Amino acid sequence: MNRYRVLIDANDEKGLVHKVSTVFYNNGLNILSNSEFVDKENDKFFMRSVVDGDIELDILKKSLLDVLPKSATIQVILPKKKNIVLMVTKEMHALGDILIRHESGELEANILAVISNYDKLESLVSKFNIPYVTVSHEGLERTEHEDKILECLSNYKDIDYIVLAKYMRILTPKFIEAYNDKIINIHHSFLPAFIGANPYKQAYERGVKIIGATSHFVNNNLDEGPIIEQEIIHVNHSYGWRDMQKSGRDAEKMVLSRALKLALEDRIFVYANKTVIF
Repeated sequence: MNRYRVLIDANDEKGLVHKVSTVFYNNGLNILSNSEFVDKENDKFFMRSVVDGDIELDILKKSLLDVLPKSATIQVILPKKKNIVLMVTKEMHALGDILIRHESGELEANILAVISNYDKLESLVSKFNIPYVTVSHEGLERTEHEDKILECLSNYKDIDYIVLAKYMRILTPKFIEAYNDKIINIHHSFLPAFIGANPYKQAYERGVKIIGATSHFVNNNLDEGPIIEQEIIHVNHSYGWRDMQKSGRDAEKMVLSRALKLALEDRIFVYANKTVIF
């Protein structure tokens, strides 16, 4: 008996939950969990179901298409470990947290490689027997450096997600297009506040009482992609910006790992530069 994740994104209309449930019943599938949401402003319907039974994926998908609006998007997923590549620069806290969670079996993922523009973190990654590739940016234009990274990534087949675990270089539209909706970033502020470089210093100068971290999908607008997960930490007037930075690292690593786990478990719908998460 197999277990399937069924993801449905459709224009809303009456009776959709009943129609989908009937398809499951008629095909001998048992519903293990189910979540749905309707965005009434945009007349959008989202549903994530986990079912078990024995059926061909294509048959189940066709049966659902027959009862759903023509514009519906349906994914029927047989759960398995997804392939990810981590990209880093010099900071180890977010990377280390993911490596430990992966080693302990918390993440439904195969880490194919860690790619960096420095070799500083190679000794850490080698402890986990994961390939580490240094693609230096020294003496290269940004596009030249990215071409080398893209060439490196081409050695790994079926990459599901690229995780920017404190990769501190801005990606070009060419790179983003190559892995559209597959790049997950951690930004060290509670977006949309303090976009760009050194947000902790920006937060300190503004005199904020909370700082935070945001994980989001990367798009062509800097730090403005669909938000997946966020966390905040309370601070006060005694904190300098470096104190905020130190405190914020805990939020950064937790938020990135939580966002990655949601993606690996197929819990995220992206639309209108927002997310619906079950």
